[in-house]
Amino acid sequence: MMMTPSETCPICGGTGWQTIERGKEREAVRCECRVRDRGERLLAAAHIPARYQHCELSNFQCDPDDKGQKSIRDARFLAGRFVEEYPTDKTGLLFVGSVGVGKTHLAVGIMKDLIREKGIHCLFCDYRELLKSIQNSYNPSVQATEMEILRPVFEAEVLVLDELGAVRSTEWVFDTVNYVLNSRYNDNKTTIITTNFPDKPEQDKAEIDNLSSRSAADRAARRETLGDRIGERMRSRLHEMCKKVEIDGLDFREHSKQAQFRRHESPSRVTLRSSKRGTP
Repeated sequence: MMMTPSETCPICGGTGWQTIERGKEREAVRCECRVRDRGERLLAAAHIPARYQHCELSNFQCDPDDKGQKSIRDARFLAGRFVEEYPTDKTGLLFVGSVGVGKTHLAVGIMKDLIREKGIHCLFCDYRELLKSIQNSYNPSVQATEMEILRPVFEAEVLVLDELGAVRSTEWVFDTVNYVLNSRYNDNKTTIITTNFPDKPEQDKAEIDNLSSRSAADRAARRETLGDRIGERMRSRLHEMCKKVEIDGLDFREHSKQAQFRRHESPSRVTLRSSKRGTP
């Protein structure tokens, strides 16, 4: 039930409170209209990017009969259970997987359900944009200070930090990541993280030296790890803050584009290609 500002809620009469019966007693509780209004305000304040506005746990797609999608089904189940158990269990989640397997979709879906069902203050934060904003704050011409930028990140009850490790490591990046995550850890705040990098240790100096003597192809084949990107100490801290959820699968966005292309191929093109394949 949606109302314009001039309309009065028929349940509470505009007071924001309604009376319910609990056994033989009557109790005043917040009216649904105020709960809904709070949810709308929290959703607006969560800063979910436009490209992820459609993401819900309810529309997350996975094939129940495809054995290759077991990790995707498991991730969806764990996301739903996280919402159910919060805030009894405030341990965060670390979604690990390649591009396009649904990590951000699940993280945003969790945010929306926490906001709507439990009125939790959530914030979406792109890792690259956060670091860029902090760097810009050092410019004298920029009005915002570093602390003004970080305050919402520290204060959010649940923070989604998307694409952790997407910026190449420097000492400043290490220090900034440590500062953000340690602050939330010490304040017992919940953090949900997505990363495209495998959750493996930082390579040691001997391995780096060994790689430098190999061919360019061999070096390229050795993917950087989460430890490489944020440092081993911070990777260890993440394991204290979050439960790891690994997702294996194809890039859903690329797969969807190919399927859409096949559906929109004209019959004449399909016939032509079929006849060519049948030609001796």
